[in-house]
Amino acid sequence: DEFNRINIEVLSVVSAQLQAIQGGLKAGRKKVDIGQGAEVRLDKKIGVFVTMNPGYAGRTELPDNLKALFRPVTMIVPDLLQICEIMLFS
Repeated sequence: DEFNRINIEVLSVVSAQLQAIQGGLKAGRKKVDIGQGAEVRLDKKIGVFVTMNPGYAGRTELPDNLKALFRPVTMIVPDLLQICEIMLFS
């Protein structure tokens, strides 16, 4: 949750581990070394999701190598009045 609150040094380690996991999944491996000296078992059903709240004080930008591993999705508060109008007129 809120990856952009994590120290940049930690984000660098997380990025390397996620790249190892992603590479292992693409190659069809059963296990992968994430840099801890031991191999971990991979599950093809894995999903990694991160949340961020940009624009707040104390938040940092994600490094480019970490950004490249995720697809951005923007969420906004829905305009309920507009939704109701469209439903009533349709």
